[in-house]
Amino acid sequence: MGGMSSDNIHGLVLALSSSVFIGSSFIIKKKGLMKAGATGIRAGSGGYSYLKEPWWWAGMLSMVIGEVANFAAYAYAPAILVTPLGALSMIISAVLAHYFLDERLHIFGVVGCALCLVGSTTIVLHAPQEKQVSSVKEVWYFATKPGFIVYGCIVLVVVGVLMYRYVPLYGGTHLVIYVGICSLMGSLTVMCVKAVGIAMKLSFSGNNQFIYFQTWFFTVLLFGFILLQLNYLNKALDTFNTAVISPVYYVMFTTLTILASMIMFKNWEHQNATQIVTELSGFVTIFSGTFLLHKTKDMGTPATELSKLSNPSTRSQTESPRRPEL
Repeated sequence: MGGMSSDNIHGLVLALSSSVFIGSSFIIKKKGLMKAGATGIRAGSGGYSYLKEPWWWAGMLSMVIGEVANFAAYAYAPAILVTPLGALSMIISAVLAHYFLDERLHIFGVVGCALCLVGSTTIVLHAPQEKQVSSVKEVWYFATKPGFIVYGCIVLVVVGVLMYRYVPLYGGTHLVIYVGICSLMGSLTVMCVKAVGIAMKLSFSGNNQFIYFQTWFFTVLLFGFILLQLNYLNKALDTFNTAVISPVYYVMFTTLTILASMIMFKNWEHQNATQIVTELSGFVTIFSGTFLLHKTKDMGTPATELSKLSNPSTRSQTESPRRPEL
């Protein structure tokens, strides 16, 4: 680490801390969801009894601390250093789930996580650099270009269809429904975070950005998107295995965020053929890991438990939340 600047070291430490807090938050929140589901309506069934559970709030606090640390890391170090470290939260979550939630991570799950990690890291390390922006108005200029407006509209339409059409039918049996909603909205959330972060940074330096309506517009969208993501992330955590949610969510979120950033800032215009081929290879690796995780996620589950999971009449609310809910 001798060749790194002090700012990069600070960013690295913040990013590592962020991964620890965020990875732990999945486990703590799920403990709260399990306790709440034992005495009330589960989140996967549309209940909100988890709001009265201290464990869930502790998990939320851990996630908030992690997100703040991650946000601060980007102020010190470049994205090419910070973003790949987000994969550590996936590994931390999977390991903690194995030991504290009895969610067994078998050898194929380990290989799937490794493939997701390698593929995501490959994409991030070879993704184009974002253009430097110096004001909220500049972010607004990029966000209101036809390309990103089309992307934003497609995201909102797809999320709407998933929420009102596919969640009632397949939300309890298909992980990609809940995680897809979170990831799609997450790609827009990151763009709002960038705008609000620039506004705060410039305002603290004496150039007040909160006098512009664009700043408040991005702020309102940011909170709205975050609340929507939290709602469906809770449903996913209460319904599926945490060791599977973490890598799939990380993969989809990272992929869509890079895509949104490339569309918004048009960084792909400066890429060569080698970079594009490398990124495509990363996508193939990610999809392979995700496929392996989905196809083998129940291999470590005893036959008696699988029988309970497949028979609604033998399940109780205190059993494993990986059950179909239509």
